[in-house]
Amino acid sequence: MNGIESNTAADDKEYVAGLEKGLSIIEAFGIEHRALTLTEAARITGHTRASARRSLLTLLRLGYVESDGKYFRLAPRVLRLGYAYVASHPLPKVVQPILEALSQRVQEPSSLAVLDSAEVVFVARASNRRSLSTGLYMGSRLPAFAAATGRALLSALPREECETLLKRSRREALTPHTRTSIPELMALVEEARGLGYAYSDEELEPGLCSIAVPVPDASGRVVAAMSIAAAASRYSVQKAVDLLLPELESSRRMLTTLL
Repeated sequence: MNGIESNTAADDKEYVAGLEKGLSIIEAFGIEHRALTLTEAARITGHTRASARRSLLTLLRLGYVESDGKYFRLAPRVLRLGYAYVASHPLPKVVQPILEALSQRVQEPSSLAVLDSAEVVFVARASNRRSLSTGLYMGSRLPAFAAATGRALLSALPREECETLLKRSRREALTPHTRTSIPELMALVEEARGLGYAYSDEELEPGLCSIAVPVPDASGRVVAAMSIAAAASRYSVQKAVDLLLPELESSRRMLTTLL
């Protein structure tokens, strides 16, 4: 559900298992699963068929999913959940004009992401007609271990916490270039910590590279990562560092003063 192997505290009296199951059903939907049968929902979430059925029927009654009798789909009401974050958190609104200006300058898509367990979630995006299309949108998730934004955010964590998170992550190779071993990933995170930026070269998608920097708030606490994505055929690591990194750092400074 969140890129981390299940380790829920089932014996915790404060833990509401039914709520977890309902939310995991909602999170099972996505670009690859726009519509789900009951059996598919149970398989993806790891719940029993009976449990998945109860969750889906409850969500149906509450208006969060729709059904034609066989397939279930998310209903517009589910947007309330995501909008609640956007409306209550200053980051998306504050950063949007900064990202738009950044993308205009570099003619490439830019993003802001936050860490959610072993994944990064994009909370703001900007692009223009001439920039590369990455297929990402606000709310998209990527595995932190393979994304430049993820490594930038992981570099802000204590080493032990970072290593524990990586060990519990599902580290699947997404391309022939994806690094998945703990020693390699820890070395990349340490490198990002020392350099102040992280880079991912065709590890998420063939032909796509990205560079990211951690974004601190006024107190110095890292709250997000800002990135630029580009075609790997146009940008070597050094070229990205020379041309894109200064623009990223300038935008980061502007955002930090507003947080």
